[in-house]
Amino acid sequence: MSITFRKLIFWPHLVSGVIAGLIIASMSLTGVAIAFETEVLAWADDARQVAAPTPDAPRLPVDELLARVRAARPEAQPSGVTVYPEATAAVLVSTGRSSGVYVNPYTGEVRDQGAQGWRKFFHVMEEWHRWLGAQGDNRAVGRAITGAGNTVFFFLGLSGLYLWWPRRWTLRAIRPTLWFRRGLRGKARDFNWHNVIGFWCLPVLLVLTVTGMVISYKWASNLVFTLTGNPPPVAQGPAAPPSVTVPTPPSGTRPLAVDALFTEARKQVPAWESITLRIPKGPQALTFSIREQGAWPLFAAAQVSLDPFTGQVLRQETYADYNLGRKLRSWMRFLHTGEALGGIGQLIAALASLGGVFLVWTGFALSWRRFFPRRRTHVSPSTPETVAVESETTG
Repeated sequence: MSITFRKLIFWPHLVSGVIAGLIIASMSLTGVAIAFETEVLAWADDARQVAAPTPDAPRLPVDELLARVRAARPEAQPSGVTVYPEATAAVLVSTGRSSGVYVNPYTGEVRDQGAQGWRKFFHVMEEWHRWLGAQGDNRAVGRAITGAGNTVFFFLGLSGLYLWWPRRWTLRAIRPTLWFRRGLRGKARDFNWHNVIGFWCLPVLLVLTVTGMVISYKWASNLVFTLTGNPPPVAQGPAAPPSVTVPTPPSGTRPLAVDALFTEARKQVPAWESITLRIPKGPQALTFSIREQGAWPLFAAAQVSLDPFTGQVLRQETYADYNLGRKLRSWMRFLHTGEALGGIGQLIAALASLGGVFLVWTGFALSWRRFFPRRRTHVSPSTPETVAVESETTG
């Protein structure tokens, strides 16, 4: 029996799908679960809302709010603070990578974040999505496995496209892959589902897997910059800013109050919708990430770095100031979650991820039937169109 190029693609497609299928299914399912994490938490968490005493009630300084958190939670020191312009919004003080508390900006009351059930659920889903649930030092292994699974998924998408590609572009050849057909059972049904879901989800899945590779691998992230003619940054991330040097202050100069620096940062972006400060360790420049109302892209934020001793603006960058590599890297980060296109983008990413779960299921079913065929006891309900396309696809 001669070996065709189509068979050389088909068998690696089948074998790699069987080996990595469970990992791909886990990542796809958890991707669906966390698609609308921000929106669900905003809806379920009523602890972030406070009652303003009067329309012009004075707000406590940010320094005082941080002091209240340190006193109420001495075991968890603040690592960041986010302020919102709404009069009824509490100030968020981060106390870790995924933990924080709310502070009433008028009274200084410290309260735990609400919707703890949802938060625990999303935390578990994120751990499985990134590290297959691994903890501690084992996370490096889990990350390597999920990165490999994502890469295999990318290969399955490209090889699946090649296997699907009709030899003859006729309605009879492509009709079974355009939509689900009624009355099919067994292998014919699984084949129809596998092709239809792959046909409609493939463009999005290719974007999700490529961007996932960029997030998972430093070499892939660096490649984005190299291909655009820009040097890769030392600090990795979607918008990793260069370090900012603080001029040496006169002897005995003390840093300004954090509240005064927040006031200076607000002046740089008057139409702000949130300001986040990551509290540095030691006398470093304080960099504020400022989200602007109506900004485009939706994920864009101005990075304003201030001298902690004088309040002078040492560096201010917006999305428009990024080089091409940094812009593209930022888009990849938020295309991976769909957030780059807002709610509709998140919905499309979630549906494609759900499609990935069914691709694994139908792929397993087709593989099982190939290796362990059942004796036919009745005439297969496969349609002529399905048989024709399946014959062309599998060679």
